[in-house]
Amino acid sequence: MSDFSLLFSDDDVLVVGKPAGLLTVRGKGADKQDCLHARLQAQFDDVRVVHRLDQDTSGIVVFARHLAAQQQLNKQFEQRVVNKHYIALVYGHIAQMHGEIDAPLSYDASHPPLHKVDYEHGQHALTQWQVLSRHSQSTRVLLKPITGRSHQLRVHMQLLGHPIVGDTLYAPPPAVALSPRLCLHAESLEFNHPTSFEPQHFVLPAPF
Repeated sequence: MSDFSLLFSDDDVLVVGKPAGLLTVRGKGADKQDCLHARLQAQFDDVRVVHRLDQDTSGIVVFARHLAAQQQLNKQFEQRVVNKHYIALVYGHIAQMHGEIDAPLSYDASHPPLHKVDYEHGQHALTQWQVLSRHSQSTRVLLKPITGRSHQLRVHMQLLGHPIVGDTLYAPPPAVALSPRLCLHAESLEFNHPTSFEPQHFVLPAPF
């Protein structure tokens, strides 16, 4: 597994490219202590977590370097000011060119670590999608999560009938076999700088 790439840094924020397979923050257990946050702390002892990506998802993550920046960025995520675009390869061919999935999600306590569509108790979850290209066994899509629920894109694409290629949690064996990794990448992130409030836009092309 490759190390992270530092895309931007100043006294307030760090913008980092996370490789697939690396946790964003520490988990429970001795085998889950290596993470992006810990690696950043080795260089920047003031780094603070703002949001996270799934372990198997690669792409752009922003961290704060002091409490005021963390609070300001958290507020932007809560108010959905932040724009996030993901690139994914999904199994099969999507007939339409674009659409949206509005289906509430909840943690599936009987099948951890899975999440599920739950119309009775789930939290609101909305994803917009657009086809970029079609391939022999897959479709390349641009995904825009309007909300930021755990496993949102993975569950929503499964619900659409086109699970993400390489997804060992939600995809059938033929879709998993197409790639050694989860083909989901946070390619673009837009937010306002927490101190200057100037618009920031970062792009990290998908490695697949």
